[in-house]
Amino acid sequence: MKKVALKILIGDQAKYLGLIFGVTFATLLMAQQVSIFIGLMARTASAIYAVSEADIWVMDQRVRYIEEVEPMRDIELYKVRGVTGIKWAVPFYKGLATISMPDGLTQQVQLIGIDDVSLVGACSDVIMGDQKAIQRPQTAMIDRNGYFFTWPGQPLKINRRIELNDNRLVINGICNAMPTFFTFPIIYVSYNTALEVTPPIRNKLSFILVKAKKGQDLQVLKKEIAKQTGLQALTQNEFAWRSINYILERTGIPINFGITILLGVLIGAAITAQTFYIFVVENLKQFGAMKAIGVTNTQLLGMVLLQASLVGSIGYAFGIGLTALFFQVTKNAPALQGFVLHWQVITGTLVVIATIILFSILFSLRKVFKLDPAIVFRG
Repeated sequence: MKKVALKILIGDQAKYLGLIFGVTFATLLMAQQVSIFIGLMARTASAIYAVSEADIWVMDQRVRYIEEVEPMRDIELYKVRGVTGIKWAVPFYKGLATISMPDGLTQQVQLIGIDDVSLVGACSDVIMGDQKAIQRPQTAMIDRNGYFFTWPGQPLKINRRIELNDNRLVINGICNAMPTFFTFPIIYVSYNTALEVTPPIRNKLSFILVKAKKGQDLQVLKKEIAKQTGLQALTQNEFAWRSINYILERTGIPINFGITILLGVLIGAAITAQTFYIFVVENLKQFGAMKAIGVTNTQLLGMVLLQASLVGSIGYAFGIGLTALFFQVTKNAPALQGFVLHWQVITGTLVVIATIILFSILFSLRKVFKLDPAIVFRG
């Protein structure tokens, strides 16, 4: 019976390929769009996860996500350092700035100011120059994507000079930094340099990075920090998810991606269900002949399940393969750098595709189960 089922399926090549196309299209659209959505949301918190040394981020009570900076007084750093259970606490500056090139062109950048001594928060993947060079005054490091964005088509080169608020900076390092939600180039400088080159305002301390002592409970420590300083203290994961949730709640990104994914599911389901239904209807005489010679509904169900399993497996494999190929080809593109196909997406897509095929089978088999074998002898 299995051979008969496969011959019926493969014999009609147009519908066979149509079924595979429907499953492939639905798989590709779902897997690709969900992966891009996850990658985009991960970029929202990439600046937080990039600082792997810190256990807790301390900030003003009004801060709702990583890009919303409410400067604090410098004395807050010493208050935090006085809390029991802290191994170290260092300042961290984050903000937007505008740089000028010698040819007069300007470019907005993300300015990161890190502790001068420990360099906590600096990008560790340096591809040209020296990370420790930024400990020197008026020296900076730029991320690789930001370099090509600022100087398109030019080879990587250090000792480039830029200006920031009439202060000269020398680019003495280039690194592979994790892309952030905003695609502006990332400039790393020492914290003291950040204070010197930014506009003169009273408070400039963006965040305080805290490392807990070994064995210290982070939940207890963050509550103690908040109690003694009146500031907001969040663990790395808490701050990351707060930033992600802020983007989800305040932008139309999840709605747009959700609509695209839903359309992919609906179109794929419609193509698959309709093609499978037409395929079954046009083969009613063959199914009727089988029922006439004693083939039961259970055996017919097994045949259709075999046909659906073959179509689903091939279509799903093609869809996932094309999605993986897409991310492999675009892995070095700045806009899609860091986007990958997660195993959770592969599994979730499999469940959805299997559900679509199952409902398609149930919808199509109603006519087969109600089929009168006498149809074979009618004109």
